[in-house]
Amino acid sequence: MHRRIIAPGALAAASVLLAIPASAAGGSPGAPGIGDPYYPAYGNGGYDVSHYDLRLKYQPVTDRLEGTATLLAKTTQDLSRFDLDFLLDVSEVRVNGVPAAFTASGEHELQITPRTPLAKGAAVTVVVRYGGVPSSKQAYGFTSWHRTPDGGVGANEPEAAWWWFPSNDHPLDKATYDVSVQVPDGTQAISNGTLQSTVSRAGWTRYSWRSGKPQATYLATLAVGKFDVTTGRTESGVPVVNAYSKDLGADAGAARASVERTGEIADWLAEYFGPYPFDALGGYVPNVTTGYALETQTRPFYSPRQFANGSNTSVVVHELAHQWYGDLVSVAGWKDIWINEGFARYAQWLWSEHEGEGSAQEIADYVYASRAADDPFWTVRPGDPGPENQFHAAVYDRGALALQALRNEIGDEAFFALLKGWPQRHAYGNATVADFRRYAEEVSGRPLAALFDTWLFQPSKPAAPAAAAASLSSRPLGTRGAPVRPKSWQKIAATNGVHEHRH
Repeated sequence: MHRRIIAPGALAAASVLLAIPASAAGGSPGAPGIGDPYYPAYGNGGYDVSHYDLRLKYQPVTDRLEGTATLLAKTTQDLSRFDLDFLLDVSEVRVNGVPAAFTASGEHELQITPRTPLAKGAAVTVVVRYGGVPSSKQAYGFTSWHRTPDGGVGANEPEAAWWWFPSNDHPLDKATYDVSVQVPDGTQAISNGTLQSTVSRAGWTRYSWRSGKPQATYLATLAVGKFDVTTGRTESGVPVVNAYSKDLGADAGAARASVERTGEIADWLAEYFGPYPFDALGGYVPNVTTGYALETQTRPFYSPRQFANGSNTSVVVHELAHQWYGDLVSVAGWKDIWINEGFARYAQWLWSEHEGEGSAQEIADYVYASRAADDPFWTVRPGDPGPENQFHAAVYDRGALALQALRNEIGDEAFFALLKGWPQRHAYGNATVADFRRYAEEVSGRPLAALFDTWLFQPSKPAAPAAAAASLSSRPLGTRGAPVRPKSWQKIAATNGVHEHRH
């Protein structure tokens, strides 16, 4: 249940305002969703956020989080009321410095009514004071807040922000961030971007992080605990900050052996995708029980289980590839998830080739041959998988097969020009699968609608493209007639379900 909390002094004004029809008060309510058909209640209408300033205090012993969020936004319509996506308990809301009425609505909505309606195109400052225990909050039967032995972590897809800051929670509304977190001495706070300052006073230390490039809300992350932190720089000069929980146990060595190669891998990926697009880099491995990894911008999240069988640079490649495909260029709608996952998976295949553990074509042959035509895997359409299959293995593996088919169709020169040009075409913005097809046709000079339809939208196993078919006929066979498994396949397959959608 959600309880309604009205800021002191705002009750009378709010009651009068709410009694007046929207048309008489001026403007109309912003939509409680941004319009994504997969998640109709996610995001909000009526405004666009440009910056989040989050000033937080967290007590690991109790999992108590208190904060003040300041959102800088601009209205996109005459607005009498608007929503933020949020779960914690709110004590006060101000809009342009004036107390505003607010109430909890639905599963995760904070509904705000300014004292005076807002005109279209107006600059708006929204201040929300709040507190609560994130691990005690659920929406739709799940949580995206991970309690750890020494703190907590906010990381999930497609929703994570609700548990630690109020937001317009959809990739269409990117913003910059300042995240300042006060924690007990001896505990660290890890977030996205660059560390601006660390200040200790009276038993508490405040860590202030800044993300200066546009960032989707689900890519914002917070981790509080006791970490070993390493620093360095990539060959191209980007600062690298990695963090590892001090209680990772047997997984600690493999985690470090993998994540410490972040700078090297990012420089290698830049050869394919263009210059690294952000001003910070790194990764963190908290002591969580979940099994997935996530491309939180500039500082990916890795579960220790990703390293349970030894070092796993393949998952690091996957999450770093997302910095271009998913973070720099984000989905316009969640049905476009192939642009994230198919490309990150294909980057793993390229890394396998780089490491001499099987070429992209060999892995494609293996994936294609290992699934019979009547396997339900082939009924999932990577180009529009539906919310129930958004992170299905087919989105990853059939999605990467689509890219290998495209490579075979248009040739290496056009294919790798496409991989590098796409992130620049839509840098810091959003795009769709249809946008990518049109760009591929532009770069290659070929009509590609049939190929994209076959590999991304037909609920059946495609015929293997010519190059793959020739390869299948010439490769040595293992038991039961299957192609020999590439050496890297165990690590690549381990990242099936790299992201865990909690519905």
